[in-house]
Amino acid sequence: MRGITLHIAFRYLFARKTHNVINVISAISVAGMAIGTAALILILSVYNGFDNLIKDNLSDMDPDFRIEPATGKYFVPDTRTVSALEQLGRIEPVLEDNVFFAYSDRQGIARAKGVGPAYPESCGLSGHIVEGESRLHLGDIPYALLGSTLAYGNGIHPRFIDMMTLYYPQRNSSISLSNPASALNSLKVRPGGIFSISADTDADLLVLPYESMQELLDCTDEVNALELRLSPAAGKTRTADVESIVGNGFTVLDRFQQHPALFRMMRYEKAAIYLILIFVVIIIAFNIFGSLSMLIIEKKDDIRTLSALGAGDKEIRRIFVLEGWMISLFGLAIGLVAGIAITLLQQYCGIVKLPGNYLVQYYPIALKAADVLATAAGVATTGWVIARLSSRASRS
Repeated sequence: MRGITLHIAFRYLFARKTHNVINVISAISVAGMAIGTAALILILSVYNGFDNLIKDNLSDMDPDFRIEPATGKYFVPDTRTVSALEQLGRIEPVLEDNVFFAYSDRQGIARAKGVGPAYPESCGLSGHIVEGESRLHLGDIPYALLGSTLAYGNGIHPRFIDMMTLYYPQRNSSISLSNPASALNSLKVRPGGIFSISADTDADLLVLPYESMQELLDCTDEVNALELRLSPAAGKTRTADVESIVGNGFTVLDRFQQHPALFRMMRYEKAAIYLILIFVVIIIAFNIFGSLSMLIIEKKDDIRTLSALGAGDKEIRRIFVLEGWMISLFGLAIGLVAGIAITLLQQYCGIVKLPGNYLVQYYPIALKAADVLATAAGVATTGWVIARLSSRASRS
């Protein structure tokens, strides 16, 4: 009986109707579902493109793994542990803390990060320099690299001759009420370059030579963290593999764990976009309600004939459910083809340009199979539910 109901529903879908308005409403339903499906794929793919762009920019500064002490602020790296980690890739000791800075008549707080001389090249920071150079030294003079928001917001420019003065409380000194400045370490550095990576990074990051940061923080062998950048030979190294090397007392963070709030927000935003667009598809799908209602009215004679031949209400209702669902599936198929085709054209050929001056010339876009499957499942389920509701309401 299921085969017969499917055959009748298929015939009803393509048969010429007495009232042309039914064909018009059905065509509108198909077009609406197709547009909704294509829009879902396109918008999710554009989101993927911007998502990948943000991750790529962050990954230049972020190591594959960051090893921090589980408790406390500093630790002294063990030589054997560092040697074992060096088998996986490049190890960079890092000293990092908030410092107070003064530049000309401007003052503020920055997140200072002390790194080795090869750091700008090894992490890709040199590729994000927008003004100045990526140097950390010029002879004995320490240079600093600043985020663009931090630099421009405080009138800092590499071409100016003014020096930045950094301040940090001495570790083993009490504050004197008569001379508070005596309890502060100070360091003069020259702005060497300005980089632009992301809004958060550009707002507060200040990169310094490692030895200058040691002097400012009163550190000798201590570090805040070890940054590990994997070599190609390391393959797919997992967090557990690094944890087994460093042992207890340390926290190992991968790229996502280094920015938990950012990546959590990106996942929530994508889920919200998907739900909003599915809601739009649901509204479009209610056109099927009108199409099925009018078709049931037109086919009343056929319904009586089928009832006389022994078809029950359940089988008759299934015919119209299947027809309504096929309308949505037909639109789904057209939308999938159109959405995937347009996405691939933008992804590989670059059709639509980004207005203004950005790092990329065209809208970034990335097609993912998971998005296609989620779109197909969401639209198909929506069409099935609306078709069932329509057949029940119309037959009642």
